[in-house]
Amino acid sequence: MTFDVKKDPKRIITICFAAMVMAINTQTFVRTGGLYPGGVMGITILIQAIFRNFLNIEIPFTVVNLLLNTVPIYIGFRFIGKKFTIFSCIMIVLNSILTDIIPAHVITYDILLISIFGGMISGFVTSLCLMMNATTGGTDFLAIYLSEKKGVDSWNFILGVNIIIISLAGVLFGWDKALYSIIYQFASTQVLHTLYTKYQKQTLFIVTNKAKEVCKAINVVSGHGATILEGEGSYEHQERDIVYSVVSKEESKSVISAIKKADDAAFINAIRTEELSGRFYQKPTE
Repeated sequence: MTFDVKKDPKRIITICFAAMVMAINTQTFVRTGGLYPGGVMGITILIQAIFRNFLNIEIPFTVVNLLLNTVPIYIGFRFIGKKFTIFSCIMIVLNSILTDIIPAHVITYDILLISIFGGMISGFVTSLCLMMNATTGGTDFLAIYLSEKKGVDSWNFILGVNIIIISLAGVLFGWDKALYSIIYQFASTQVLHTLYTKYQKQTLFIVTNKAKEVCKAINVVSGHGATILEGEGSYEHQERDIVYSVVSKEESKSVISAIKKADDAAFINAIRTEELSGRFYQKPTE
């Protein structure tokens, strides 16, 4: 594990910014709406509410959140990547401290607006961290682990787990807030799906007369291989090669750009891949 003097300072600054925005979101939207977002953060807020309402004891967000993140952090170190986990720890610790320090501020009391916009901000912050090769902690570690192990986008599965957590809050504190919390979590997941596309796949069909150059361009940019198929144009009846390859959606723009440089006359069709079985190269997480 080495420190990259060009990239890592930018990552640290971005993660610190993300931690601040997440803490403000928690104090501005989540606390105001009385929501119970999913994941470890939601469990932390739920535990705080249990101690406050049933035992009349106030416990710091930082203490509970850090304790609950110990197992996910271990999973990160053990199965995902040390550098990834260290940067994630910066996010977790700083976000926890700022959540305790930053005072609550009310923007609106409209619970629906709070649920939607609070969820969107949460999804944006989570995506920002993932783009910087880090995470906000908690169930995000589990999502990354499952995505890398299974090669699929597992955020909808995590949404299901979060709904179970939120349902527990509904049993204890009322279903209105729990249902709004599900809206919050759904909005967060949809923004995450839109902004973070590493584990989404795209199938590329490229009609070209420079098949070998196109295959080389795909491999150089993404590390993926390709298959060359023989074809015939239906209009002029001339022979054409069809290059078939599957890449991550995150890489597709740079791959297509490289293909156009290799053959500016190439015809490219990019199709969303719903399911993939077989060996697929995934860049390792640091």
